[in-house]
Amino acid sequence: MAIDKSALYAPVMNLRHFVFATLLVATPAIGFAQTANPMTANAKIQFGALSGFVVRSAEKVPEDLYSFRATPEVRSMAELYGHIADAMFAMCSTAAGSKPPRTGIEKAVTTKPALIAALKEGISYCNGVYDSMTDQKGSTETVPFYFGPTPKLSVMYFVVTHTYEHYGNLVTYMRLKNIVPPSSEPAKPGQ
Repeated sequence: MAIDKSALYAPVMNLRHFVFATLLVATPAIGFAQTANPMTANAKIQFGALSGFVVRSAEKVPEDLYSFRATPEVRSMAELYGHIADAMFAMCSTAAGSKPPRTGIEKAVTTKPALIAALKEGISYCNGVYDSMTDQKGSTETVPFYFGPTPKLSVMYFVVTHTYEHYGNLVTYMRLKNIVPPSSEPAKPGQ
C-alpha cells in the first residue's frame, strides 16, 4: 500500500503559508505601533508615495502635452497639476487651521517648471502639517470642511484621496499619449 506523501506535507505547507501571511501583515503593524502617532504616520506615508508619483509624472510628461485634454470639457494636464497643488495648499491649511499660503495655481500657472515647483511647494507645506499633527489632536480637533465639522486627520486623509483621484486622471492622459505612468514603471534594480 503506497502512502500519499503530499497529504503529509499539506498541513506543514499550510502552516508555512499562515506564518508567512501573519508576518507579512504584522510587520508593518509593529512598525506603526512603535511610533507615537501611527494614524498620522500612515497618512503621511500614503501622501508621500502618491505625491511622489504626481511629481514624477509632471517631470516625465513633455511640456508640449501640458495643454492636452482628454476631451474638450475636462481639465488640461497643466490644469490638473495646478488643481492638485491648489488642493494641497487648501486642504492642508484647513487641517492646520490657517489660510492657504498659495491659491490660484490652476488658473495662473501654466509652465512645466512652475507647476512642478508649485507641486513640490504644496507637498512640502503638507508635510509640515503632517509633522505637526498628532493622532490625538488629529482625531479630536475638528475644522469646518466640505462635509461639516471634520477631524483634522480626516482632512489630511482626504488630501490623499483627492490626490489619488486626480492622479488617476493623469494616468489616463499619459496612457492616451503612450506614456507609462510612474506607478506602472518597472522597479529599478536594487529596489
